[in-house]
Amino acid sequence: MGFRGGNWWSYIRYDDEQDKPDVSLELMRRVGHYARPYWKKVAIILGTMVTISSLSLIPPLLIRDLLDNAIPNRDFGRLNMLALGMVSVPLINGLLGVAQRYASSQIGEGVIFDLRTELFAHLQRMSLRFYTNTQVGELMSRLNNDVVGAQRAITGTFVTILSNAFSLIATLIIMVSLEWRLTLLGVAILPLFILPARRVGNVLRDIARRSMEINARMNALMNETLNISGALLVKIFGRHKDEVTRFRDRAGEVRDIGVRQAVVGRWFFLALSLVSAVGSALVFWLGGHLVLRGAFTVGTIVAFSAYLTDLYGPLMAMTNARVDFATSMVSFERVFEVLDLPVEIQDPGEDAVVLDDVRGHVRFENVSFSYEAPGEAPSGLNEQFRFRWGGDMTYVPERGTKSMDGDDQRPEHLTRWAVEEIDFEILPGQVAALVGPSGAGKTTITYLLPRLYDPTEGRITLDGHDLREIALDSLAEHIGMVTQEIYLFHATIRENLLYARPEATQEEIESVCRAANIDEFIASLEDGYDTVVGERGYRLSGGEKQRVAIARVLLKDPRVLILDEATSHLDSQSEALIQEAMQTVMRGRTSLVIAHRLSTVIDADKILVMENGRLIESGQHADLIDGGGLYADLYQTQFDPEKRRLQA
Repeated sequence: MGFRGGNWWSYIRYDDEQDKPDVSLELMRRVGHYARPYWKKVAIILGTMVTISSLSLIPPLLIRDLLDNAIPNRDFGRLNMLALGMVSVPLINGLLGVAQRYASSQIGEGVIFDLRTELFAHLQRMSLRFYTNTQVGELMSRLNNDVVGAQRAITGTFVTILSNAFSLIATLIIMVSLEWRLTLLGVAILPLFILPARRVGNVLRDIARRSMEINARMNALMNETLNISGALLVKIFGRHKDEVTRFRDRAGEVRDIGVRQAVVGRWFFLALSLVSAVGSALVFWLGGHLVLRGAFTVGTIVAFSAYLTDLYGPLMAMTNARVDFATSMVSFERVFEVLDLPVEIQDPGEDAVVLDDVRGHVRFENVSFSYEAPGEAPSGLNEQFRFRWGGDMTYVPERGTKSMDGDDQRPEHLTRWAVEEIDFEILPGQVAALVGPSGAGKTTITYLLPRLYDPTEGRITLDGHDLREIALDSLAEHIGMVTQEIYLFHATIRENLLYARPEATQEEIESVCRAANIDEFIASLEDGYDTVVGERGYRLSGGEKQRVAIARVLLKDPRVLILDEATSHLDSQSEALIQEAMQTVMRGRTSLVIAHRLSTVIDADKILVMENGRLIESGQHADLIDGGGLYADLYQTQFDPEKRRLQA
């Protein structure tokens, strides 16, 4: 399916019209799935919760017995036992609370671990297209803030709701047994709790989601401007004041939404407190009259007043339970939104082909690709459909798909092809060079071969197997790539090299570094292979990073080698040394090389000339020069000084 009128991130954004408190059974089922492995600890929490709530009901009865029996009868023994009971109840509750907290923290941290691991694993399976349309800061917010919010929902909100529910029921039972008339009067104000809660609950939940989105935007800005590339760009253009202003605006939105959330919640609880005060006043007024008339004892009205406090506390919390519960579910919803994003590049599964002895025979068969239309629609998907929160998402059928009246229904005018109708073959061990002007589709070809994207049309085969039939791990094992933009981890040179093959020996590491002409440079460093390269390798020069990247892919020892501008950052001397080494390195491997410097591809077995996404010429250097086409023009432009001067 293809995304139009939006991007991957718009897929998981809801509009205000649809953002209503709706805690569905399906959502609850999914939440329960994460708590299920911890059912024993959940049982401990429920057991301690019931015990604590039950014990908490005892003190008012002890007070009533003190006032009605121990003091009037001057019963010192009874007084001592009641005093001991008053100390024992909080002590036991405190110990049980420690056990409950221990169990809940284990559940909470376990849920954080499970959610983060699953979310990270899912993001690792997402296609390159997803990352080119998504801000990293947004993903970090989901992995950190939203996952922690989901943990609080399980360890805090759920436990609080269940505890309050049990306390409310148990307190009502005891109050009815003490005096049913006062109990009815105490609960008569319940509608005054419920009515405002329904409205404020919706508002608070909407604020909670908006707060998470604003925080995610602020995180995205920080991630873009505080990494080394962003910081360099800001300094080069002298825009630090503008970036501070931009950050201040977004941080101000976070501040304002936080203030609004706090104020709305406080007004809500103020209203509930006033309602609770009215209820208590009514009960004291009627209870006082009944005591004066001798209907029951002073101890009963004192105990009843204590229970009334115990009633209104959970009652206020339960009235707001819908608010708390729905708000806490927002974190789960936001995590599930990412987990539900479709994985574009699917592993074939159990029937996948696992490559053992790879020869390196590569074929592109009528391959067309558009960054706007990633392949076939899933089974049962309509040709055109609309997501209410992200605009149109139009699936573009394959070329030649016919409607019932025989017309070609593919909306060609909507499709912008990166490469179109590409056919070529690279035999095992051959070196094929991709050349052409910028934007011709060369890098796209190199992205399709390791299956970073799937062709929109046609197919690509390796040793006769369609890439979509090969296990992704197996494909990655046998294809090595040096991309145009080199990325090194903030780690040592050794660790960056071992990323290709963790079990490699020091001798193997030094061997590939010699082949990449980087061994002497590493030896000149004070810490040698243990030198930290800095974030993205910025402590190394462009050419040094390039050679480390070449050494890294050589350590992997792939049967198919892809080099996208692999010598673009090297000076002439280093390039000559690298080219000499690469002749040995590429021998016996199928290699696909991109190079704007045509001097580096003259000896290629096959030169593929691209222009505007199409393969317009192919052959060897001499044949293409004699043909007088685009390749000949490019070659003459680079090596004819007079022509270069005129074009300049």
